[in-house]
Amino acid sequence: MAELLTTAPAGLQVSTLHGTPDLQRADRLLREVWGSRPGDDPPLALDLMCAFAHTGSYVGGAYLDGELVGVAAGFLTADRTLHSHVAGVAAAARGRGVGRALKEHQREWAARHGLTAVSWTFDPLVRRNAFFNLARLGAGVADYLPDFYGPMTDGLNDGGPSDRLYVTWPLSGPELTPADDGRRRTVVDEAGVVHDPSGAALIRCATPPDIERLRAEDPAAARRWRTALREGLGGALAQGYRVTGFTRDGWYLLGGAR
Repeated sequence: MAELLTTAPAGLQVSTLHGTPDLQRADRLLREVWGSRPGDDPPLALDLMCAFAHTGSYVGGAYLDGELVGVAAGFLTADRTLHSHVAGVAAAARGRGVGRALKEHQREWAARHGLTAVSWTFDPLVRRNAFFNLARLGAGVADYLPDFYGPMTDGLNDGGPSDRLYVTWPLSGPELTPADDGRRRTVVDEAGVVHDPSGAALIRCATPPDIERLRAEDPAAARRWRTALREGLGGALAQGYRVTGFTRDGWYLLGGAR
């Protein structure tokens, strides 16, 4: 292993991965994280992961006390950014700083290679990922992408529309500041969008507490959430609003139109 992250929590090391045995282990871990069943599409095909590592793109692994517990992989883009295509952390290692360490390692790697930003997509319905990406890391939302990947059968997604938020995390420039926590008096409309009755240019869009559980227990309700968030969040972004933050209780905060 090489390129260890010096700021990682105690017992945690992050490095780029090379060689078939390490990449095979990374493939198994990603399948475990996604809950992939026989016949499911893998989160990232092993041959592509090997090609990424061999041709100078990014494949990183996080080791906790010597055990691989996190993987992230991405590729270089035409505009000199690193696009992080997939990242996953073992369930037993969540809450121990592994995800943050992987992202910081990606950021350091991108800086060493003269890149300008790290970008990635995530499902806007997954509350914990939205809070991590927007509130903890300070990534900025660039676009709402309806059904970006088409139907996905990878064990984690349900085969429905694969809407994604596209975010960027610049390597330089002013730090993004957390938005207010949205505790002002608001009015909810039928699409789950909240408006500030004072007339200020503020919109808040809700997310379900656990969309993955909802997909398993009530697929119809999960699909309604998808439609509501696409209309509310996606519609607001299309009108020029911008995401300014994400609250702990699961609301996107959007500022005035650009």
